[in-house]
Amino acid sequence: MAPQVEDVKIRPATVSDAKAIARVDVASWRSAYSEILPTSYLRSLDVSDRADEWTAALTAPGARVLVAEDGSDAIGFTSVGPSRDEDAEPGDLEIYAIYLHPKAWGSGVARDLMRTVLADVPNRTTVTLWILEANERAKHFYRRHGFHPDGVERIDLIGDKPVTQLRYRRGPQTR
Repeated sequence: MAPQVEDVKIRPATVSDAKAIARVDVASWRSAYSEILPTSYLRSLDVSDRADEWTAALTAPGARVLVAEDGSDAIGFTSVGPSRDEDAEPGDLEIYAIYLHPKAWGSGVARDLMRTVLADVPNRTTVTLWILEANERAKHFYRRHGFHPDGVERIDLIGDKPVTQLRYRRGPQTR
């Protein structure tokens, strides 16, 4: 477990953060999913390509991206916006991503990012997110923050491997 990070700063991300967010994104995927996704796929992840994707995400209407910094280094991020689920109600939110650089795992930064996101969620608002079924660490983390599987699953193809994703939900609605 990493030591607690005392001087973490969480702030809204800007386009100038895209490359730093992409570095965290790629490093996190490579570590978190090393036992779940094909190695060839994880090796193929490219920081420049992800930076382009994050530049687009940072300029998309309705989405909110927060970056966590330890000094001048980005060590984590989260992205939240309107739910993309087919059965979403107006006003439902979705956490699209929350990732930390592996060096920051266990430091409390993910908890701080989640608390920051949830503090801005209006009362009686449903928040969903999707996680890989095999990601036990994520299941535990989200349960600690009041999320629970709602029984909805989907199968995505990631790196030519079919993987099951589970939807987790937090909020007043039980569908």
